[in-house]
Amino acid sequence: MSAGLGAAVGLGVIVVQSMVQRIHEVIFAIPSGHHLSESSQLDWWRVLLLPIVGGALSGGASALIRRWRPREIVDAIEANALFGGRMSLTDSANLTILTLISSGFGASVGLEAAYTQVGSGIASWLGQHLGFRRSDLRTLVGCGAAAAIAAAFNAPLAGAFYAFELVIGSYSPLVLAPVAIAALAGTLMVRAISGEEAIFGLDAQVHIAGTDYALFAGVGVLAAGIAIGTMVAVTRVERFLRRQHLPLWLRPTIGGVAVGLVATIYPQVLGSGHGAIQQVLEHGLPWSILVGLIAAKALASAISVGAGFRGGLFSSSLLLGAVFGGAVVVGLQFALLQVGFAEIDLDRTAYTLVGMSSVAAGVVGAPLTMIFLVLELTGSFLATLGVMVGVIIASLVVRLTFGYSFATWRFHVRGVPIRGAYDIGWLADLTVGKLMRRDAQTISRNTTVGDFRERFPLGAATSVFLVDDEDRYAGTVATADVHNSDLDDKLDRPLHEALQIPTDQFLLPGQNVRVALARFLGAATETLAVLDGARTLRVVGFLTEGYALRRYNQELERSRAEDLGDRTLFGPG
Repeated sequence: MSAGLGAAVGLGVIVVQSMVQRIHEVIFAIPSGHHLSESSQLDWWRVLLLPIVGGALSGGASALIRRWRPREIVDAIEANALFGGRMSLTDSANLTILTLISSGFGASVGLEAAYTQVGSGIASWLGQHLGFRRSDLRTLVGCGAAAAIAAAFNAPLAGAFYAFELVIGSYSPLVLAPVAIAALAGTLMVRAISGEEAIFGLDAQVHIAGTDYALFAGVGVLAAGIAIGTMVAVTRVERFLRRQHLPLWLRPTIGGVAVGLVATIYPQVLGSGHGAIQQVLEHGLPWSILVGLIAAKALASAISVGAGFRGGLFSSSLLLGAVFGGAVVVGLQFALLQVGFAEIDLDRTAYTLVGMSSVAAGVVGAPLTMIFLVLELTGSFLATLGVMVGVIIASLVVRLTFGYSFATWRFHVRGVPIRGAYDIGWLADLTVGKLMRRDAQTISRNTTVGDFRERFPLGAATSVFLVDDEDRYAGTVATADVHNSDLDDKLDRPLHEALQIPTDQFLLPGQNVRVALARFLGAATETLAVLDGARTLRVVGFLTEGYALRRYNQELERSRAEDLGDRTLFGPG
């Protein structure tokens, strides 16, 4: 099934690529077979106006789709993390159409979001109709994403590890065979139709000295800063447009105006940027253009995504990193010349590859994917070793200082609790309402210590929950505390006067078990009352920390067992 799925997704990638290329050739009047971002002789009025037209079309189409289906489109990462791999094929098709419009009219976005969305959407639709269980459906969604990226870049290893790192969230023998086969099938389909050439042709030999590795680490640190800045810039653009109280359908048009203005100076920012990447890798660009293009591409990408054009930052981050790496090597070479080390010749291609992969790893959040992508594009293990240094440093800096990839950052901004592709959807099902006991013992807060002792002798109940005159929650007391000898001289005093009883430590039925465990830790107590609501404050049950922790561990072990599997590599044990 994964082989057939991979071949179908590979064919779909070819169709989407061909459609976007044809749109570029017709409306931008570029020669057949040329990429939009490599064409420097574009008509200025096309560069300025077509992104605006694309913004209007994208905004209008989004408004129509939102009226028809007023909900957020779930992508592969969110589906696998929260919904057990369940995605809507209709929503996936809608996002693909919007991405075609965005990229086709020159927005600075990549097509990889459309590729993975349609691939994973088809996989999820197939798995749901066949009645796959949760773990197998997640694997099949990973197969769709792997085939899409593998077909897009003609790189099966990169596609497979994209699925492992971003969509499935783990690498295990259970998912190795289907994901690898899907990626390979998608690649073979593309090669059978379009040829075996990699998406970026690179024949140059790479030469790296020992000192280069230290410089690559510095490139990785700077690349992390560029990656973080680009991701944050997207959110800043969104917030700025939101503060202007512009309607959603108009925002892409405003974004198109800005992208068009930037593109009149740097036309390389148009589209996904594959043609410009090829230029930078093969021939390089003047240092002044490289430095300007870093800012221009980052700005155009942030505006495009932040204003509402649909698409991703995968290809955009590759171009951004390539021009950054090219600028770094030119700057370093000039510095060496000034200090009298003109005999040291830095390899431009190596630094370009390190910059490209490091920025992309920081943005996408898939370091192994970028390493294997360079290996498959170049066939050079020496270049791959250099890339590993930059990618590892960039990924580490982003993780320690920022903590998100672009996908998980977008989820964070929306308030969706996803930090990776690990399946946490089961947490939503393991709620306080399902775990709590309903035989809670309640008593008035005005009950005296003596009366309490008579009603609840030691061993009768571990904890008792106080209520006020309106039967609203007023705190929790431990029976042992009330029977403490220190209260023997306070037998006629009400409980709320004899004891210091906090009233803000409680749980709600809809909270999940992880929230409950955090609340136990913060309250430093073993039992918490469960209330029907934060306003009504009626006691409906209670939950103990020991039981919640035990059930959490049981579900966690079950989830891990499903992911790692006690099955063989190719099927059920």
